[in-house]
Amino acid sequence: MRPISSVCAKDQRIKENQGGALGRRIIRKRNDMTGKNVPSQNVLGTRPDWDTYFLDIVDLVSRRSTCLRRAVGAGLVRDKRILATGYNGAPSKLQHCLDIGCLREQLQVPSGERHELCRGLHAEQNAIIQAALHGVSTKDATLYCTNHPCVICAKMIINAGITHIVIRNGYSDKLAAEMFKEAAISVVQFNNF
Repeated sequence: MRPISSVCAKDQRIKENQGGALGRRIIRKRNDMTGKNVPSQNVLGTRPDWDTYFLDIVDLVSRRSTCLRRAVGAGLVRDKRILATGYNGAPSKLQHCLDIGCLREQLQVPSGERHELCRGLHAEQNAIIQAALHGVSTKDATLYCTNHPCVICAKMIINAGITHIVIRNGYSDKLAAEMFKEAAISVVQFNNF
């Protein structure tokens, strides 16, 4: 059995070495009563609930966005498993707005209008397309998204069989909200900052 001071020193070294890309580790300390190592504390604070966990993931996904106006991330989840993710940007094999500029900016199209005047796909569309491309059913899935879906995405979400939506930020599209209500798809805005 090691002396208590060396166990405490080891615990301190573990604490100092925490971090890394996704460095969420449980600190272990010796329980002096049983002599066994037991979980002590979560280094980053409290463990996130599932909604926070998946919203944080789609926040990360949104960082891949190539849109000059808004970075959006989306993820499809069923039974606490990620089915597909998507971010907004130009279709595969096409130049990105980051490289050639924004058509909507050039034409001075306001946000939320004339969606057809855009080279990019929305994050929700890309998540649904990725699931279809890889043969993954979206029936009864939950969509996690950084923003409330627009009306175009709402129609796709309804027909994809998605039954629940969790968002972090709103987006002013009353028709989309009305369609979700009519289709009995729940939308929950989850602000946990």
